[in-house]
Amino acid sequence: MNAAESTPPTQPSASEQLTIEGITQPTIVSYFETLNAGDFEATSALFAADGAMHPPFESAIVGPAAIAAFLQQEAQGMKLEPREGIAQAIENEQTQVQVAGKVQTSLFGVNVSWLFTLNQQREITIAKIKLLASPQELLNIRR
Repeated sequence: MNAAESTPPTQPSASEQLTIEGITQPTIVSYFETLNAGDFEATSALFAADGAMHPPFESAIVGPAAIAAFLQQEAQGMKLEPREGIAQAIENEQTQVQVAGKVQTSLFGVNVSWLFTLNQQREITIAKIKLLASPQELLNIRR
């Protein structure tokens, strides 16, 4: 038996794996970690009671339960690869966070930008997801 067989496999924790240049906000880091882990209930728990997710090609999904159900149906197998971001304070003690990166599915990869608004409690009130692709690339994705 070699050393690899005698030691149970361990996975690095998600926090060790995920770093987003310019972003240290725990809510935002958790959003990407939980989505990548397929823990959609944990992802939806990051949203305020009236928080809204604005996915591409869809109407707003409002509230944690609806967001969890949407993610369960639409986000299976997605790998979010946030690269860099910027956070800034806005009115009413809210924070706006913009993150750029890529989403990889089994069928395609596409550049994406995420725009989050966090309330005073650091809950997500708005998450807007925008695909950064040409119209032709978007047509190819929808097929």
